[in-house]
Parts: sequence; structure tokens; C-alpha cells
Amino acid sequence: MLRYSVQLFGITVFALALIWVVGEGEASQSVADSEPVLWADTVHINLDNDPETQPRPQVRRDTFLKDVKKLSQTAFNVRNHYMEDVDTHEIIKAGIRGMLSDLDRFSVLMEKSSYDALMESTHGKYEGLGMQIDARDDRIRIVTPIEGTPAYRKGLHAGDIIWEIDGESTEGMSSSDASKIMRGTAGTSVNLTIKRQGIKELLDFEVERAVISLKSVNYSGVLPGTDIGYVRLSRFAEETSAELREAINELNEKNISGLIFDLRSNGGGLLDQAKETAELFLNPGSEIVYTKGKFEDSERHYQSERPPIYADKPLVILVNDGTASASEIVSGAIQDWDRGIIVGTETYGKGLVQQIFPISSDGSLALKLTTAKYYVPSGRCIQREDRQGKKAAPHDLPLQAGEEEDEADSVTVAEKDIYYTNGGRVVYGGGGIVPDIEIERDIWQPLEINLQRQSMFFDFAVQYVAKHPDIDPGFKVTDEMVSEFRGFIKEKEFDYKTTLQFALGELEATIKDEKKSDLFSADLEDLSKLIEQEKEADFDRSLDYIKDMIKREIVSAVAGERGVYEEIVLKTDKTVQKAAEILKHNGEYSELLAAGQAKEKLN
Repeated sequence: MLRYSVQLFGITVFALALIWVVGEGEASQSVADSEPVLWADTVHINLDNDPETQPRPQVRRDTFLKDVKKLSQTAFNVRNHYMEDVDTHEIIKAGIRGMLSDLDRFSVLMEKSSYDALMESTHGKYEGLGMQIDARDDRIRIVTPIEGTPAYRKGLHAGDIIWEIDGESTEGMSSSDASKIMRGTAGTSVNLTIKRQGIKELLDFEVERAVISLKSVNYSGVLPGTDIGYVRLSRFAEETSAELREAINELNEKNISGLIFDLRSNGGGLLDQAKETAELFLNPGSEIVYTKGKFEDSERHYQSERPPIYADKPLVILVNDGTASASEIVSGAIQDWDRGIIVGTETYGKGLVQQIFPISSDGSLALKLTTAKYYVPSGRCIQREDRQGKKAAPHDLPLQAGEEEDEADSVTVAEKDIYYTNGGRVVYGGGGIVPDIEIERDIWQPLEINLQRQSMFFDFAVQYVAKHPDIDPGFKVTDEMVSEFRGFIKEKEFDYKTTLQFALGELEATIKDEKKSDLFSADLEDLSKLIEQEKEADFDRSLDYIKDMIKREIVSAVAGERGVYEEIVLKTDKTVQKAAEILKHNGEYSELLAAGQAKEKLN
């Protein structure tokens, strides 16, 4: 009996310590001597706090102790009276997860591997696929693939749902568990089954793992034939501000007249780097972001403290639905101070402050707990309401051909809360950053999706470059190259299913169930022939896309990522071209900043 009493005491102490730490996390950011690492989209590492020095939630102690007793008594009874042996370590973890199940979906129990992965994301390299993922609606969803990685090159998109990983269902799987399965030795492969919005069938992708370099500034340079600078930033990590400062200084030396700062598909990162990035453009003393939670001391304000290096020349920031957290802080601050124009599509809406608290002496377990939200200077909260629950609703997934946005799940600009910039322009709240000029999303056709998914463009480029090793990156895609590509995919027995084919399949199944196959067999055969004819016509309808992708993959093969920016992004990307158009006409840029928000659709 003594042994059981000791166990009960140990569990009780553990539970007391756990709940005490949770209370601490809700009350305060940090009292450590040095400033902890803070993720704009994830966590505030807080490993040195003394719970005794923290403000405590106003909870009656007798109620608190009674609740703790219920927890410890349950654990005791399960351990000693359940009909089979149980792993006490596992049931305690299950109990902790149960506590967190009614909180937001970012408050989770982290085991050592998950914590290590989080630390890894701020520096160095790792071996894996190269994408940011999120657990949502009981499945794993891709937030954004990282440029130049296997996931990006294979054609995985923001919003794709990972349905299975190597045949294992992701239903109920945490993002950390999914990451653990997908990471592995470079050169090995993993099979992902993807559900994509607007496509009925599940899509299979075989993706080869590689060493992923976590660089921040992917490219910086000047748009051809102009004096407009361009910088592409893909993440906020330890060296981001240093990389960015160097890139902008080099562009300043070239006497650029304006700057395009590309934050599309930037999933965020370290808060201090977001702050230092905003400082490159804002005057000292300008508020960049503030946090606010349940307790008064959760409110912290972050202001620019250093002179900007790009202070007064025109600035356009590019955003999309993969722009999240730290990149939303930067774009929101720039917009609120009327320092630049935001162009693109509405951003992701991820703005929760989280802290990590160790809850085991050996460092094997830690609690990642949401303690506050991020707000940009105008008072807009970055966090989108439908992203807060464990069962958050999907939002802003890429639209597919023939698909319309669900009105019940969408919020129009007219329905959003109105806020004002420093200069009096109207901006909109409700989560995410609404751009000053909106660019219409691309609509993906089934043929285009499947050509990329099955690596047809990549494989063709490899073969073509092998035959033409001296090809210049500035080449133009000829009709002969298109014809060669068409023959290549036929040789590879490329095929895909259209929406009509799925409908025909359902009709055939119904006819078979009704035992009327003989009656409709001739009609079904005629429909099948018509569908095949339509698939042939699909190629011609997607000709511009096919030419663009042939060009992109061949340029990538012969000139690398930099070549893709110089030959493709800077010359043909419609969002970049719109930004350049604004910067070329300084009067238009000034009018946008002076006259209030101008909404414009680019077809």
C-alpha cells in the first residue's frame, strides 16, 4: 500500500505542477533575464521561469485542489484497478491532451522530437520534403511548400490535404507526428495521398526526401529594363534581417527608384526577425505589433528602434493566402503606417502568441500554450476567428476549375470590421491582411494539376536538357518543343480523369446497380469517346500554362532557382508585373496612399 501511496503522491505533484505552469503561461510572457526566442506564428520559449515569481490566475484554492484531486484519483484508479496493465506514462499524456482538447488547436503537448523540430526550423538544415503543415479538421493540411524543395517541385500546393502518408491515414494525426513520418534520410521517398479542393479523386505523389536548406532571402535583384528592385523573402529565421539588410543595401547602391518585397507563401517565423524586418522600412518609434491576452501583463508593444535603410522610396509588398504570421505582422505594419502598398490576395490569418513550458524534468515533454494574440498598429487582430478551434473551418484554399467559393464560409470585405491607417485610409479587420489591390487567384485545370503532379514537366526538362546541354536560359518555347512534349507525355502513358469522367463513372455504377447495362451500353460508349475528344482539346486550352511550365522547368534545370526568378518571375509573374506597373507610375502609387483603399481586380 505504501508503494501505491507514493505513486499517488507523485501523480498529484505532477498534476499540481502542470496546472500551476498552465496558469503561469496564461498570465505572463516572461521574466527571464534574457529575452526568450519568440515565434510570430508558434511559440515563446520560456525555459527559465520560476512559477513562484509569476502572477497567478484568480482561482479559489479549494476549488483548484478539488479539481486536482479528481485528476490524480482518476489516474490512480486507472493504474491500479483497470482490468489490464496500462502504461502510466501514456495515460498521463492522454490526460494532458484531454485538457487541451477544448482549447485552440495550437495549444498542444510536445514531445522531444517535436520540440527539436521546432528549434530546427530557425536555423541549419534538415532532411525531409520541405513544406509547412498544419493539423486541421482531423487531417493534415499543407500551409505552404518551401520554394526549391521536393514538395514545391512536385507541385504540392497550399491548402492540399494530406490524406495518407505511406498508406497510413492522417485522420486524427498531429502535425508533429506527420512531420516525423515524412522526415527521413535524403534520397529515400515517401508516398503522399493528397485531397485537393475541387478534385474528386485522391492524388498520389511520390516525393523524394532531400537536404532542406533553410535560407531566408531566395533572390534579390533589379527587374529587367527598369530601376525597380525586387527581394523575395520565404521565411523569418535567425539570419533573416541580416540577409535582408545586405540585399537591400546592395539594391540601394544600384539607386533603385522603388522596391517590390515578395512575402507570398512566407509562413512566418521568429518575431524578433519580423520586428527587425519592419525596422528596415519604418521610422524609429513606430509601433510594429502588440500582443494582448487575458491578463494585463500579456500586453507587450514592439516598436521600431533603429533608423530604416529604405526609408522613403516607394514600396510594394506582395502577399497571398500562404502569407502567415510574421509576414502578416510586417505587411500589416507597413500598411497601417501608409509606408507601402499591399498587392495580392488576402493573407492566411495566423496570429497567436504561444509559450513553451517544460513539464518533465528530463525534457521529454513540454506544453505549447497559447497566451495572447497579435495585433497590428491599427488595432486589427491578425488571427482569423475560424482558425482558433481544434475543429477550425477551412479557409482560402486555392480554387479549382469549375468551383465557386462557398458563400456560407466566406466573409466579404463589406462584412469586415473597418479600421484606419495612420493616414486615415480604410483597412479591414477580421483576421489576415486584406491587400490594397487584389489579384485574382489562378484557377487550376485538371490537366494542369495532373501534368505537374506526375512530374511530366520536370521529367521532360531533364530529358530535353540532356539532348540540348547548351540551351540558353533566355530561350522561347517553340511549337516544335510543345509537340515534343506532347509526344513525351504520350510515350509516358500520361492519363488523368476529368470531372466528366467521374460523373460518367457514377452513372455507369448506377446503371449497373439497376441492371440496365445492355440498355445503355452504346450510349455510355459514345460518351466515353466524347470525353476522350474533350481531353485532347484540354491540351490546347491549357497551352499557355503548358508553355510556361516547360519554360520554368528547363530554366530551373540549366540556371537553377536564380534563373527562374530572372527569366520567369520578374518577366512574366502577373502580380510582380502589377506591382511594377504601380511603381513605374509614381502618381498612381501616391494616389493609392493618399486617397484611401482602392480595390481593384486584375483578371
